[in-house]
Amino acid sequence: MKKLLSTLLFFLLIGIGFAQTTPEKLSEAAIKLTEQKVIYDPSYFSIAYPNGDVPADRGVCTDVIIRAYRELGVDLQKEVHEDMRANFSLYPSIWGLKHTDKNIDHRRVPNLMKFFERHGKVKPINQNAAYYLPGDVVCWNLGGATTHIGIVINKKSRDGKRFLIVHNIGAGQVIEDCLLDYRIIGHYTY
Repeated sequence: MKKLLSTLLFFLLIGIGFAQTTPEKLSEAAIKLTEQKVIYDPSYFSIAYPNGDVPADRGVCTDVIIRAYRELGVDLQKEVHEDMRANFSLYPSIWGLKHTDKNIDHRRVPNLMKFFERHGKVKPINQNAAYYLPGDVVCWNLGGATTHIGIVINKKSRDGKRFLIVHNIGAGQVIEDCLLDYRIIGHYTY
């Protein structure tokens, strides 16, 4: 009976998307995103909820993360919104907001960092590229209050010393060897 229940639970989790989130699949989803031409556009958009997205040809770094997880059946818009609504005081107050905004909250790096801290696994931050594996989410400080986010993928740099990153820092959704180019401030799996 226990085995039957375990099997049923496993298939239920697959059906609702949980068991589909593996580092390999996240890496593949991120790589697939680079086939789509996207213009860097930090504009505020009113979007559907749940499963809302900015126009397919627009986006910023957080949209890479959102779209990659969506490929695996995870709606970060919904997940972040519900967690922020229930735990608003735990999230950054950088923008002076008094309540959640399902159009933008999930598109802000500090909010994704807090969400991954709360619901994912926080991994060590260091300058050793060997610690950053495909499927990891990495956050950087670009200077001042400017933050950035990307996904480590299963492709290596030309010298073979580190995995590459899929991100959007202004040139669209691209693959680059930039892991150690900026100060790392977050390292997660989810």
